[in-house]
Order: sequence, then structure tokens, then C-alpha cells
Amino acid sequence: MNTKRIGAAGAAFLAATTMAACANNASGAPTSAGTVDASAPNVTIMVGGMSKQIYLPFMLAKQLGYYDKIGVNVNLVDEPAGGDATQNMLAGQVQGVGGFYDHNIALQAQGKSSEAVVSMLQIPGEVELCRSDLKGVVKSPADFKGRSLGITDTGSSTDFLTQYLSKKNGVDPAQETRRGVGAGQTFIAAMKQKAIDCGMTTEPTVSQAVSDGTAFILMDMRTADGSKAALGGTYPATSLYMQTDWVNNNKATVQKLVNAYVSTLSWIQQHDGAAIADKMPAAYYKGVGKAAYVKALDSEKGIFNPTGLMPEDGPKTCLAVLGEFNPKVQGKSIDLAKTYTNEFVQAATPVS
Repeated sequence: MNTKRIGAAGAAFLAATTMAACANNASGAPTSAGTVDASAPNVTIMVGGMSKQIYLPFMLAKQLGYYDKIGVNVNLVDEPAGGDATQNMLAGQVQGVGGFYDHNIALQAQGKSSEAVVSMLQIPGEVELCRSDLKGVVKSPADFKGRSLGITDTGSSTDFLTQYLSKKNGVDPAQETRRGVGAGQTFIAAMKQKAIDCGMTTEPTVSQAVSDGTAFILMDMRTADGSKAALGGTYPATSLYMQTDWVNNNKATVQKLVNAYVSTLSWIQQHDGAAIADKMPAAYYKGVGKAAYVKALDSEKGIFNPTGLMPEDGPKTCLAVLGEFNPKVQGKSIDLAKTYTNEFVQAATPVS
């Protein structure tokens, strides 16, 4: 496979936990410290890149005080690579993952059972950026042949989406090099150093790279129209997913979590970017600046799922993408109905 990785693969689980806790507490934002209920269930959720706007609901729910109100001690852990987060879930180190829904399809293909219990993004929110010096040279993914392309990590959702876009535009993915460069500063540094020509990333990295002249937007999947044009249909992205056995054995806890996230999604719909940003830790917009962070939120607020229900045509689109390029999925019979559930969203009650 013509993929490479820049930098370390990611911190070990304990290190990631420590860094996430430090980052959250150092922000000066409200935390649940001092209000932990020893009798309440403890749930650790590993998020595939906490500062990305596509994963905003996980921290926003904490900032709104919803975890305390539902009576669950939630520990959020940052892990930039969604695939690594999934492995930690399978190892029992975390109970849930904040990541792309499509991981559940890949897991079923490997004989493992997990399911998304709430859908937070109805479209990917991903953007394909290219270096500014390539404007007019790279005009579409048809020009990816021989190029170095940035992805979050090998085997990540951005990896398969990049391959899908390449093939759809007539380029064999074997004729490109895909490099794991993460997001944020590592992504931008890779582009500035010309380690990558183009790359797939999300807000607020997009705004920072465009505003400082590092990159231009080649393809934009922050809108429903852009997503359908690129991928052929609705592509549900961020979700909370868990192993099916854990869900079945802890339904009361899962329901509380879903109550919190459905309420958070509703809160997002009722507020503008400025109000949302005011609730987030300052560290989340430090690199790009609060004004740009707010502008990005306002422009892409439509990516957030207003209901939490899985989009009806979404799983089929995800399977079509993975079935093309994920060797673990190719040729396998997938029961999509077992990769997600709307049970908890349909029973959700508002958190007040």
C-alpha cells in the first residue's frame, strides 16, 4: 500500500489520557472536577481529534454541564487517529469512541460487533486543501496522480475517502502517496514544508491554512450539496459508537449519554457560532483565532445532525466507499442494520 506516516503514531493510552486532561483543565473552562458522583457510572470516551469542530459536541456537552446533569462521570480522551481510538475500545480501555460511523462497518467485516448510538454529523465536514503554489495546477482529484496527499492516518476515514475521490476521478490510488499528518499544526507544517501537495482535513485547520495563504480549497464537503457531489450521497460522520455487548449490558447509561448528546445537538441548532465558541475552551481556537473559529462554525453549522438519528441513506453511502478500498470490507456481506441503532435517540428526553 502506498501510504506513509509522518511523526509518531500517537501517544500511548495513559499518556493520551493525561494530555487530554491537562489540555481540558488548563483551558480555564468549567470542568466536573469536584462534582464527581462516586455512585454514578464512569464512562471513558476517546475522541478522534477533540479540537476539530466535527467533534465539538463531546466537549460542548461537558461545557454545558450535561454530563453532571445526567449523572454520568464522563472522561474525554483525545486521540488524533480514529483507528487507534477504535483499537482502544476493542481492548476495553475505553467504553466509547467519538469517531466516524464507518468504523462500525469495518469492524463488522472483521467479525466484531459495535454500533453507533447517536449520529452527530450528517455530512463529513471534510475539505480537500491543496498548497497555494499548486493553484491552477491541481484542479480536481483527477490531478492526484504522482502527488503526495495528507490524511489523518493510514486506515482512517480520510484515507478511504481520499482513495475514493481519486478513483472516482480516474486516478489509481496506487499512483499517489498518502501520508498520515494528523490535523492542526502538524497538517499545516506538512503543507508548508511541501511534504504534502494536498490533504483532507476539517475546521478549524481549514480556516487557518486558507487565511494565512498556505492552501486553497479544492473540494468542500462542509455542505450537503458538496458532500453529495463528492461522494454520491449523504455520508454520516461523527457518532458515538460502542461495542454492542457493552451497549446491551449498560442500556441505562447509554440512554443518559444519548440524552446529553441529543440535547447538545439541539442547543447547537438554537445558537450561532459566537455563542457556541463562548462555551468552548480557549485552547480550541487559539491557533486560528476566535473570530475565524466563529466564522467557520457559522458557515458549517449545517454539518451537525439536528436530531441525532442516522440519515436513512447514509450507511449505504459509507459502505460503497469502504467496499471500494478497505481490504477488510471488500467482498464481505455487511448487515448495515447492526452497525447503528436509533433506539436511544428515539427514546431521548431533554436535559434541563
